[in-house]
Order: sequence, then structure tokens, then C-alpha cells
Amino acid sequence: MAIFLKTGISAEQDAADIAKVRKTVEDILADIEKHGDAAVRELSKKFDNWSPENFRMSKGEIEDCVRQLPKQVVDDIKFAQEQIRNFAQIQRDALRDVEVETLPGVVLGHKNIPVNSVGCYVPGGKYPLVASAHMSVVTARVAGVKRIISCAPPYQGKPHPAIVAAMHLGGADEIYTIGGVQAIGAMALGTATIKPTDMIAGPGNAFVAEAKRQLSGRVGIDLFAGPTETLIIADDSCDAEMCATDLLGQAEHGPNSPAILLTNSRKLAEDTIKEVERQLQTLSTAAIAGQAWKDYGQVILCKDYPEMVREADRIASEHVQVMTKEPDYFLRNMTNYGALFLGPETNVSYGDKVIGTNHTLPTRKAARYTGGLWVGKFIKTCTYQRVKPEASAMIGEYCSRLCAVEGFAGHKAQADLRIKRYGRLRAA
Repeated sequence: MAIFLKTGISAEQDAADIAKVRKTVEDILADIEKHGDAAVRELSKKFDNWSPENFRMSKGEIEDCVRQLPKQVVDDIKFAQEQIRNFAQIQRDALRDVEVETLPGVVLGHKNIPVNSVGCYVPGGKYPLVASAHMSVVTARVAGVKRIISCAPPYQGKPHPAIVAAMHLGGADEIYTIGGVQAIGAMALGTATIKPTDMIAGPGNAFVAEAKRQLSGRVGIDLFAGPTETLIIADDSCDAEMCATDLLGQAEHGPNSPAILLTNSRKLAEDTIKEVERQLQTLSTAAIAGQAWKDYGQVILCKDYPEMVREADRIASEHVQVMTKEPDYFLRNMTNYGALFLGPETNVSYGDKVIGTNHTLPTRKAARYTGGLWVGKFIKTCTYQRVKPEASAMIGEYCSRLCAVEGFAGHKAQADLRIKRYGRLRAA
């Protein structure tokens, strides 16, 4: 049985925090729906101290942001986007339209159709999360979305040049400097100046994630991608410095970011707890990472690999970093995770920023039923059918009888009409 050497806040406290977020978001979305642009402006002033003449950035403002950046930064953004674009295209190429004759005269098929418009949210209030622009905007463009708009909050009182450059270079058609729930509400519900989108994508804090949850159904969403989570699975082949560095590397996202070590080595577990405290003495983001570790950090000691797999699947973490003698054992046996990072040579930061896989991933146990953002999230797989007269009469007989079993007279009449019209052709 797994032993908890360190635990975080209680499930009850976590639920209470979520309830507070839920009510706040409900009120904000209702305000946006009722008052549109005026509400967005008021909320932007309240939360971001930002009220420009126009939230949408002009072509000149966008170009000015790109010019402000050193060439190396622009080149690095382009390199990262090339990797995301390349892998997204590989995924897109794996999706095939199909059409097959399943019975004589019965043709069934499906088409992969991109959604028409997407609103991409790029977090940037605490940190300028440039990479989030690659993950949503670039992927939507590869999918074939016709209209892509993107929102990011102001950073230190103005649009962050690197975020704007990434959205622009990634292929955004419209760029707005709006943050938080007001951005999600504006893109989903629309205002007098912002045409609504069919879908919202992108990660964010607890408030952004809750806004997407409440709007899901009115618009499509990619997935519930809230505060970052990381799970490290390690055995005695790994060292405490590596574990602590990688735990804090994700804990710095926010004070409510879970960072968990799962191991079958008591020594590694105890050494990692000490090493985390040591690294917090010098880490520049220790105020955030330390709070996350204190409130949400866990260290769990397991007996063996099978128990580690069971615990990992129970946790269903967004990121799972495997640093064991046999990392592929976990690839073969785990079922609940957002993304796997196999071996000490890779890490979550690679996936977050540049390597090519998407960093918008399921949180809060959503990995039990969904994977992360990928090109297929922006595509609808829609079926169609085409039937020849003789086949219609044959299928109609089965359909008529099955409709009678269910008591659907109108449905039965649809089938019976085809039997009447086309039955003679079948007999012939």
C-alpha cells in the first residue's frame, strides 16, 4: 500500500476553493453577456489596469512588437513553431477521409472538417507564456481553421512583444490584448466589436479553466486545462537533484500547481524533500514554487513498479516524467496521463516550450477520459451515407421492424415508404 511521506491541502479545502472560483466566473460571464464591450472594458480595468482605445491590435502595433525583439528571440520562436507545426502536420496527415461500400449499394463515409473559427487564449499575466501561442494558434492553422483570433493579457502594463510576435507568426487573424475570464467570455459570447468563435482553446489559471467549463456546450472547448500539474515517477537510478529540479520547474507555474514525486525508494523520497528545500533558497521563483510545494506537493512511496502504475493512473496527472531503469514499462502499462516524458534526458520543460508535442494538456484527472490538445481537436469527423434504390428497400425492411419494436411510428413510416418505392426494384 502506498505511503504518503508528504501531503498537500485537503480535498475539502480544494473543493471550497473551486466553489469560490465558480461563483466569481458565473458573475463575470453574466456581466459580459449582458453588457458586452462595456463589461470587458470594466473588467480589464479592474483586473489588469488596462483600458486602451481599442483592444484589437492594429497591423502596425503588431509589426512594432516584432521589431522590438532581438533577432535571436524571433529565430527561436520560429524554430519552436516549426517543431509544433511539423508534428501537428504529421498528426493531420494521419486523419483520413473514408468512403466504403459496406453492403452492396450502401456507401458510408466520413469527412474531417475543420471548425470555422477558434478563439485561442494565451496566458501572460504572471509569466509571458509565449509557447502557448504556438500550441493553439499554430495547431489550429495546420488543422485548417478559417478564422483564428487570439487573446493575451497585458504584461506589466502593455502587450508583451514576444507573445504578440508568436501569435502573429503562428497565424492569428485577429490579436486582442485582453486577459482572464473577460477574454474567454468575449471570444465565446461575442461583443459589438468581437465576433464570437465556435470554439475556445488554450490553457489558463483556475478562473480561465472554470470559464471554459461553464461555456462548454455553448461553444466547443479543447479540454479542461487549468493550473499545471506534474508527476515524477522515479526509482533509485535517479537522484534527488534531478527530482527536485523538475518538481520545482513546474511548481513555479502558480501557487496551486500540484507537484508530486512517486517512487519506490525511501532514500530518494527523503533526499528529494530535503533537496527541494535547499533549491528553494536560491530559486528566483521560490515565492510561487514554494507555496505550491507547501500546499500541493506530495511524496508517495510505493512498493514496486506495478503499485507505482496504479498510483499514477489514480492521480491521472497532466505531465508524467518517468526517470527509472525501465521507463518503457510505464509507457506500456499506464493509461491515465496527459503526456509522458520518458527518461532523464527529456523533461516537461521541453514539451512546454519547443520539442513539438502540444503542452495544452488535461488537468484535474481529466486525463482519465481525454488526451491533450492536438490537431484533431480542431476537426469535426462527420459521417455521411449514400444508398442505391435496391439497397434502400433491403435496409428498410430491417429498419421498419426495429422501429416497430421501439414504437416509433414516424420512423417506421420513413422506412416503409422506401420499401414501397424501391421494393419492386429489389424483387426484379
